[in-house]
Amino acid sequence: MRDLAANNCGTTAIEYALIATLLSILLVTGAAAMGTTVSGFFVSAAASLH
Repeated sequence: MRDLAANNCGTTAIEYALIATLLSILLVTGAAAMGTTVSGFFVSAAASLH
C-alpha cells in the first residue's frame, strides 16, 4: 500500500494533461476572438472603399 501511495508518475501525467487542455482552450478562444476582430476590420475597410 505504501508503494502505491508513493508512486506519483500518474499524478504528474494527469497534471500535465490538464495544463495542456487549459492552454488549448485558451488558445482556441483567443484565436476565435481575434478572428472576429480582424474580420470586422476588413469588412469596415472594404465598405469604405465602395
